[in-house]
Amino acid sequence: MDIATFLGIIAGIALIVLAIRENIFLFLSLRSAMITFGGALAATFINFPLSQVAKVFKVAGIAFFSSPPDPDKTVDTIIRLSEKARREGFLALEPELANINDKFIKRGVQDVIDGVSRDRIKETMDKQLAFLTERHSMGQQIFISMGTYSPAFGMCGTLIGLIIMLYNLDDPKKVGPGMALAITTTLYGVLAAYLIFLPIAGKLNVISEQEKIVKEVAIEGILALQAGDSPRFIRARLSAFLAPRMEEMKRRKAESKAKIGREMKNKKGNR
Repeated sequence: MDIATFLGIIAGIALIVLAIRENIFLFLSLRSAMITFGGALAATFINFPLSQVAKVFKVAGIAFFSSPPDPDKTVDTIIRLSEKARREGFLALEPELANINDKFIKRGVQDVIDGVSRDRIKETMDKQLAFLTERHSMGQQIFISMGTYSPAFGMCGTLIGLIIMLYNLDDPKKVGPGMALAITTTLYGVLAAYLIFLPIAGKLNVISEQEKIVKEVAIEGILALQAGDSPRFIRARLSAFLAPRMEEMKRRKAESKAKIGREMKNKKGNR
């Protein structure tokens, strides 16, 4: 479990509350929340299939409760299997399947035990990885979209509040509530986007990129296992394979942040 997501959101809210130094209840508005969050959620339902939006809480749980996978554990698992296979043969790996928690690795090892060809193993695992990456990308896009919609509906609430205020200019008692709705809704939209939705999308991207690297390492390890390479050679090969991938992950992370910024600018420009 990675508590950084919890700490980030809680710390952000706490600092804002401390900075207000006024009656916090002045900033609580059910109408503003309905416009901002309800509008963003409604637009998300329009933009994505229901089956994908229905999984949004499960996807968010990954950002809150999942830690990025450790590539070193994958390497150690492959080495342990290769040592046993080298001593006793591939069939001796059958009992080890129960000790492998990663279904991706387990499927690859099972194919090795069953005598599946190298090309077929690589093709199957590559397809699984592509499907996994696409599924993760969809979850990220949902939160990116919610992050772009929230400020827009915050602005919508501002316009609604201004209309109410202007309509009631002859009644000073109603001007204040209308203006409060206008400003509070904008605040909710900005906080929802930049403290919740977009950071969660970024966290999901980090986890997805690292998981992709681990899966790529697993593919290389399974293929080396199938080829009968020595454990020492496999470790050296996977270490050499892993280093540039970690650098690539850092580059992709930077590109992802830039992409999120461009998408938000484009959507704001279209509006």
